[in-house]
Amino acid sequence: MNKQAFTRLAVAFALSYATAGIGGALTDLGPWYFALKHPTWKPPDAAFGVIWTTIFTLCAISGWLAWQAADTPALRRRVAWLFGANALLNILWSALYFKLQRPDWALFEVVFLWLSILALILGLWRLSRWASLLLITYWVWVSIATVLNVQTVMLNGPFGAQP
Repeated sequence: MNKQAFTRLAVAFALSYATAGIGGALTDLGPWYFALKHPTWKPPDAAFGVIWTTIFTLCAISGWLAWQAADTPALRRRVAWLFGANALLNILWSALYFKLQRPDWALFEVVFLWLSILALILGLWRLSRWASLLLITYWVWVSIATVLNVQTVMLNGPFGAQP
């Protein structure tokens, strides 16, 4: 791997883990979270760190592969836009669910997050099949997390200020 490719890989990891770090900083597993009723099938809280670390690692590699394959400025803008929009939606979900304590709003937003992952998978396919395939785990996990979000809302709602 040449120096330029290595630098791009390092940047991809930095951006991916920065997204993870911001989302993690917004994730407060405090009294409010532990007071929620959770579905019996919810993975243990310790598993979420492993799952998300794996996903953000795969995203970094996917972004790097896609960037390497993007041979025009327009294609590089598309890659950056797809990953950037997804990162913002990922962070927004954490803010809604944990910081604002609104799983109901997060449930609405997760539809856009899920669609942004699908857009990444489809949008990268012609550039790099590997870049696209590495995101399938992310898409499957967010699909599972969406069902978890639905059931959490059903078990605990309504949320927000009660009259």
